[in-house]
Amino acid sequence: MQNFAFHRPKSLSEAVSALKQADEGKLLSGGQSLIPVMKLNLAAPSDLVCISSLDELRGIRTEAGRLIIGAATTHGEVDASAEVKTAIPALADLAAGIGDPQVRNRGTLGGSIAHNDPAADYPAAVVALDGEIATDRRTIKAEAFFSGMFETALDDDEIIVAVSFAVPDRAAYAKFPNPASRFAVVGVMVAQHKSGTRVAVVGAGANVFRATDMEKALDGSFDPSALDGVAVSADELTTDLQASAQYRAHLVTVMAKRAVAACG
Repeated sequence: MQNFAFHRPKSLSEAVSALKQADEGKLLSGGQSLIPVMKLNLAAPSDLVCISSLDELRGIRTEAGRLIIGAATTHGEVDASAEVKTAIPALADLAAGIGDPQVRNRGTLGGSIAHNDPAADYPAAVVALDGEIATDRRTIKAEAFFSGMFETALDDDEIIVAVSFAVPDRAAYAKFPNPASRFAVVGVMVAQHKSGTRVAVVGAGANVFRATDMEKALDGSFDPSALDGVAVSADELTTDLQASAQYRAHLVTVMAKRAVAACG
């Protein structure tokens, strides 16, 4: 790990200013994504801007049919929130399955989606729940936000303020976890909205994606049997030590069926 300057701004505007002035500035909230890569010297920021205590980035509320969660809200807070459990129980369940207690009590929603690890859970929820990412300067729709492996639409000095989720009629998340890290080898969020079903997949490829053939099948009949014979192509999926692309393609259908069944 290399030397860096540490900043603790007292407001969002101060945080943006500190990022703009830094040569290679990085935001620090829970640190569950950033600190490990710094330890491995895969990132060497000149400045760390700590935003974990900014009230502007915290809080959970429902408003006009959407659930809004501050970017600095931890996974543990999402899991424990009565507001989340009432509005979108599937989102609380997803948060409860992230990592271990230490990760859940330090890691944050904003940090997770900004890092955009292809095996992270939250991108599935953001896409399936028609998410909108509010930053210090604009609002970005979910499918425009996640642009590739560890890549997003964020500018270098842009800060996520909150994430807004559409409250679905019903939803569930199912994943096949890595037994050590609890990252998703494959994870699938299924959400039925009045406008139609959305099926979002993580872990299987380089970036979160929607399984549109499954969405069409579930719009016809929202039942696990509707997915019999419906599969995603393995052509652009990931092969690694955990699973082959072909096995991941099989798991997408299995996890999607489990998610539909869990919707009740």
